[in-house]
Amino acid sequence: MSDNKKSGGHHDNKETKVHYLIMIGLFVVIAVSFYTFVIPSMVRGAVVFLFRPDGVTKIIPLSEYNSVDEKAKEKLKDIALINVEGVISEAGPEAGKFQENAGKPLKGVINTEYIFDLSNATRTEELDGYSKLESEWILKAPKLGEYPIIIEPALGFTILAFVVGFAGSLLITLVMPPAIGYMALKVRREIHHTKSKIRLQTGFSDDIVEILALPDNQLANLEVDERRKIELAFKKIWDRTTESNDSHGNNNVRFSSVFDDNTDVVDFRNELIFLRMQEFFSDFVVKEISDTMRAQEWEKNNFSFMKGLRLYMSHHFTEHYANNVTGLAYFGAAILIIIIGIRGLKFIPSTRPSLILGAIFLEGAMLALMAFTLLYTEEEERMDRMLKKMEDANRNQLDTLEDVSKDMHKVAVALVDGNSEMIKQKVSQAVGEYLSDEKNIRGELAKEIGDIVLKAIGSGIISQGKSK
Repeated sequence: MSDNKKSGGHHDNKETKVHYLIMIGLFVVIAVSFYTFVIPSMVRGAVVFLFRPDGVTKIIPLSEYNSVDEKAKEKLKDIALINVEGVISEAGPEAGKFQENAGKPLKGVINTEYIFDLSNATRTEELDGYSKLESEWILKAPKLGEYPIIIEPALGFTILAFVVGFAGSLLITLVMPPAIGYMALKVRREIHHTKSKIRLQTGFSDDIVEILALPDNQLANLEVDERRKIELAFKKIWDRTTESNDSHGNNNVRFSSVFDDNTDVVDFRNELIFLRMQEFFSDFVVKEISDTMRAQEWEKNNFSFMKGLRLYMSHHFTEHYANNVTGLAYFGAAILIIIIGIRGLKFIPSTRPSLILGAIFLEGAMLALMAFTLLYTEEEERMDRMLKKMEDANRNQLDTLEDVSKDMHKVAVALVDGNSEMIKQKVSQAVGEYLSDEKNIRGELAKEIGDIVLKAIGSGIISQGKSK
């Protein structure tokens, strides 16, 4: 019996407020941090790399640019862009007069033909040479076209931040102890559920299922003290997986001929026991056992999170939510198609692609989730193997029906050959006794005679059996 059952059943596997609070807290922290720090850096690096002037190889702070002489500045203009309070551009004619953190206008300090402004500051045409709102980013370069690109990060990147925050919070709670980790608790609960499914599918006891699902190192350590228990469990599995094959002569090897005191229990289980269970039950049952073994390794070391995640995804999430994920993917595709259609009608200007970015990230996230789900979806069993198992099952049923028909034939022969005269006497005696009673004669004679004959035949067969 597992420790969880001894300590109070399944109550320890229910989520509490602590699980939800930690999960939500991690989600908020990761999403906000990613949106505030990571996304601006990623976008800045991407647009500068793609749309920087030819020959530019680096970005330097304005203070470094101002620290060199005029000749060096001329050389730097050809190979470097300057960073002025988060605005990346070419140095303007008045760049040397600008003081960092002074809050002075950018007009003249930067070349307004190249502007990569991903800051939260408000800019105006009169003071800075270009205009933008606090909630906007502006990208301008000859390679981007004549007009600057205006991006609203709240509209274009919020979904991406939510996805990263959700995925990160799930991953972190998976490596936490189950007492506080939301996903860790779910995986531990799925371990117990999968063991229950294995018991129902195989009919084996709790002790046998525990031995089957033990990780290799734990089974090897268990062998030292409880080898006899393991041997009895293996013998029961061996005998069980032999029963259906005896009728047509396969797998009739005795357990004692393949298992002795020198047998390695880990290799025996992984090679012979699992192979016989795979043939007798199905590939899926053995897969459940194998994934449960790995999940229990995760219980010993939560940083092996992929082992626990495989069990949860393969035997819970894909079984219950695969259709939901597919529906969400189609829903995201529908939204993307609508927005692209609206863009084609010119209702969304090309200089404001934020809505399109949001739709792309939404559909990308849904497709990524769908791909992740398909990665852990169990493949259907090969058709030839399924047909073979159906053929074996039908053959066993035919053998059983053949045995029953032989028994019925023996009974019929015994009735015809050896007992016909005895039955006649019993029927005549019963009819005579019935007709001698006046009450019976007054009844419905035709109806009663049939019942009497049947009873007489039955009693005759019973008495004949006792005499033999």
